[in-house]
Amino acid sequence: MANVEKVSVALTPEMAETMREVVASGEYASSSEVMREALREWKERRTFRKDAIEELGRLWDGGIESGPPTDGEAAFARIKSKLDARLANRQVE
Repeated sequence: MANVEKVSVALTPEMAETMREVVASGEYASSSEVMREALREWKERRTFRKDAIEELGRLWDGGIESGPPTDGEAAFARIKSKLDARLANRQVE
């Protein structure tokens, strides 16, 4: 890794111990490798979160543009009534 920048990071004793354990076990070659993977995953989560928030905004806007709200209880009552009528018609046939 020719193009690297050294930085100092302060960790809790528990985090430092976990890092030492995974390096000692051979799961990672160095503490730097642990930190690089942690930062890659953190960056990925941030990107996912940003995309999810943007999608939520698009869905919100779509909901607002779809018209006035409908009372959920009343809507489900209408749907149930229609289904009950269909079932009753099937039983008659």
